[in-house]
Amino acid sequence: MSTPEPDGTGPVAEPGSDPGLAVDGADVLRVEHISKRFGAVTALVDINLHLRQGEVLALLGDNGAGKSTLLKILCGFQPPDSGRIILNGQEVTLKSVKRETVRWPLLNNRAMRRLARQRLDDMGIGLKSVDAEVARLSGGQRQAIAIARAIYSDAKVLLLDEPLAAMGAKEAALILDLIKDIKSKGDVSVIVIAHNYGQVLEIADRVNLLQQGKITFDKPAKDTSVQELNDIVIAEYRRALEERHRSA
Repeated sequence: MSTPEPDGTGPVAEPGSDPGLAVDGADVLRVEHISKRFGAVTALVDINLHLRQGEVLALLGDNGAGKSTLLKILCGFQPPDSGRIILNGQEVTLKSVKRETVRWPLLNNRAMRRLARQRLDDMGIGLKSVDAEVARLSGGQRQAIAIARAIYSDAKVLLLDEPLAAMGAKEAALILDLIKDIKSKGDVSVIVIAHNYGQVLEIADRVNLLQQGKITFDKPAKDTSVQELNDIVIAEYRRALEERHRSA
């Protein structure tokens, strides 16, 4: 499992149900009863989630819903307060690992350049030189390189936290095409956080919606729409506004 460094089928869930537990034998990842608190703030409440082999799962929700916290737990950056993570049928404790190609006792720079060029070309990421400084590349190119690094570290689960944030249409198209290519090969499963529902529905197989630290919606992407998702979020705003007026 891997997440790029920053520059990173079920029915609608009924109240009280566990949408993430309705799974079959093809799951590469399962999250069971994950909770997380930060002092007095509850970020995640009894999260159940599953991800099938080769699936692209869109994880949606408003700011503060707990999306990034969940991904940080899945990549080992933060430990959960409770619950467990099951990868390929085995419960795991996740830790981040970084590696370089080495010709002891030195880095094998020639081999790394050759491998980088080959893999970037294979993924359709057009760079004039692999020696170019990442800071001088476009946002889309930087994100694409981060995704390439994750994939070619033999990751089987790719976690993308807002990979399309602050990108223009051309750069976003590059990342969307890259995710579509990953999906078509079927080797890597993807969880992607996004705010633009229209973009994410183009690439996702399934959609989960997080609200106030809970997964309240689990549905195939083909069976939902931008309108339905917007209506759910707007209804949440209205409930919050009504509660505020009653307590005022």
